[in-house]
Amino acid sequence: MIQTSPSMRILVAVAPVDFRRGIDGLAAICRQQLQRDPMNGWAFVFRNRSATAVKILVYDGQGFWLCQKRLSQGRFAWWPHSDSANSRFLQSHQLHVLLSGGNPESAGGAPLWRPVAVAE
Repeated sequence: MIQTSPSMRILVAVAPVDFRRGIDGLAAICRQQLQRDPMNGWAFVFRNRSATAVKILVYDGQGFWLCQKRLSQGRFAWWPHSDSANSRFLQSHQLHVLLSGGNPESAGGAPLWRPVAVAE
């Protein structure tokens, strides 16, 4: 399982990509289609057309990591759709739900930030 932290930025590409692409090809998609710098430390998540596999591209400051998960059976049932946006942000716990074949939108979890009440 990939290690994530609550502060990690995770961007999921809406459109499927050609999984013959490696690090350089996926980094080009980050720059050209997602309009993001692939060397910013974010995790970029892509899926293949048949929804049986995902790839995650991450830059750690020294080099790129490319992780792939291919399901032995079935498909990833959930994937974001959008007519206008080409990507969607996920929280780190939602990524783990997605990689387990679940629906990240139904995953609970504490909000990233909540106001603290000051006692008077």
